[in-house]
Amino acid sequence: MANETTRLMVWIDQDLCTGDGICSEICPDVFEARDDGLWVVKEEAKNFGRRVIFDETGSPDSGPDGAQGLARIPDDQMDLAIEAAEECPGECIMIQPFQADLVHA
Repeated sequence: MANETTRLMVWIDQDLCTGDGICSEICPDVFEARDDGLWVVKEEAKNFGRRVIFDETGSPDSGPDGAQGLARIPDDQMDLAIEAAEECPGECIMIQPFQADLVHA
């Protein structure tokens, strides 16, 4: 059953991303590598009922990237996502309060 509980959302500023990958090492349920070596955010089906990768590729499981690509952070991953943001050398991980109107349909 999907864990649809969330209090926070996250996105990555691609202009600041260094491609280091620490985010995914710390919190693999929220961050994923993009083909160009940078990182994007995602929502896993096990948490929200549908997998969405915010990489703007146009595929059926793709959502917008950058500031328009806000992924929900599962509450049980919140501490790890915050740690990933704190450890990111590019300081590109942006976390903000959950807003229902920003959820990708």
